Order: sequence, then structure tokens, then C-alpha cells
Amino acid sequence: MKATSYMNPYVAGVLLGLVLLATVYITGRGLGASGAVKSVVATSVKAVAPTHYQSAAVYRDYAAEHPDGPMKSWLVFEVLGVLIGAFISGLLSNRIGLKLEKGPRVTNKTRILTAILGGLLFGFGSQLGRGCTSGSALSGMAVMSLGGIVTMMAIFGGAYALAWFFRRLWLR
Repeated sequence: MKATSYMNPYVAGVLLGLVLLATVYITGRGLGASGAVKSVVATSVKAVAPTHYQSAAVYRDYAAEHPDGPMKSWLVFEVLGVLIGAFISGLLSNRIGLKLEKGPRVTNKTRILTAILGGLLFGFGSQLGRGCTSGSALSGMAVMSLGGIVTMMAIFGGAYALAWFFRRLWLR
């Protein structure tokens, strides 16, 4: 079996920092992804339940922030670029495929349910924290925001504190 090779993490970190610097320079804003999800949700609610969309303050406020429509938010285009870039990277490295990674004692159902639950909790937390890891923590820390530093400490501290409980999903 051929070992998978990944980019050197130090090089990847420097490149991520350069991307963040370029993003701030070009757009005047940092990176982030949860805003794109919020745009998709707002657009979906408007299409499915327009009365609710018009009556809920959260959607009115969001619509006011995006007069051209939520799907024209730069964050939507950023996330589309990330998805396209990830696909191209996978093609170039011959790593395209569907594979469920898990520990040997964990069922597929448990792995999928915990992944969905973790994603939902992280998404909910990103809304409470006013941004995801990229937006609040990474971009916040880049401008030395106390909130960004606290967010990064909370994310990594929380992950470290909870890792023991979920280790069997990965360890042999």
C-alpha cells in the first residue's frame, strides 16, 4: 500500500497566511465560510417560505446587509473557489473518491451520525460566536483581535478537552 503524502504543514501554514494577507489586502476583509452557509440558508428560506422570510427579523437584517441578494456575497464565491480548488487538488494528486475514514471498532452509522452531529454543533457554535474558525479565529488573530484569540483558544481547548471522549472513532 502506497503511503499518502501531504504538503509540509509549515509550508501550508505560510501559504495560508499569504492567502489571508492577500484576501485582506484585496477585499478589505478576512477569510470565512459560515457566512456563505448563512447566505444559502437565507436564500433557501426565501424560496420555500417567503412569508416567514419577510416576517423574521434575522432575515430582514441579513437582506439589508446584502441588497443585491445573499448569494452575491463574496463569501459565497470564496467557498465556491475553495470547493473548486479542493477538487482540482484532489484530481492532481489522484485522491478523488468516496471513502469513510473511521476507527476499526466503529460502525459506518456511528461515524456518519457523529460527523453530522459535530458539523451541526460547530455550525451552531459559529453563529453564536459570530463566525467560524476561519473568520473569527484565523482572521481575528491576524489583526490581533482579542475576540479572535479567545475564539482560537476556545476551539482548540474544547477540541483537546473533548478528544478523549471521541478517540475511539479514530484509534485502533
